[in-house]
Amino acid sequence: MSIYPDVYFENVTKITIEFLKKNCIKALILDIDNTLVDFDKKILDGALEWCNNLKGQGIKFYILSNTNKKEKVEKVSKALNIPYIMFAKKPFKGGFLKVQKELEISNSKNIAVVGDQIFTDVIGARRANMYSILTKPIDKRDIIVTKIKRPIEEIIIKRYLRKNGGK
Repeated sequence: MSIYPDVYFENVTKITIEFLKKNCIKALILDIDNTLVDFDKKILDGALEWCNNLKGQGIKFYILSNTNKKEKVEKVSKALNIPYIMFAKKPFKGGFLKVQKELEISNSKNIAVVGDQIFTDVIGARRANMYSILTKPIDKRDIIVTKIKRPIEEIIIKRYLRKNGGK
């Protein structure tokens, strides 16, 4: 199993409908922390417009987060009008498969998992046989568990970028 993402973007708003159609993606499973919201729980600028634009073109969305902070997940869920599962235990595949069932998409390859961490989002996507989109963290600040993993992820990302010509 590869720990490299299928693709790497600066942030979620750089994911276009053209890219999704080209890769046969019909739904996005989104992480919250440092993917949609920063350390201060502020939603990424442009995320609402991006989400509404893709929804208008038929893309389905679901939030899958490891957080146990219900008010944070509900705030993002309500702001973007996206259903959610919290305390998902990523990278275990149970949450991903539950979302796939909820989205009613039979082919897991038509679902992309979008997040800022290799050890939760990318590996979870791989285990569930889904397309993986890694984004740069939107904030330098992290919870302690994530801070510990970041240096290792940075090495993996540098190797990925060298292998893929910086893309």
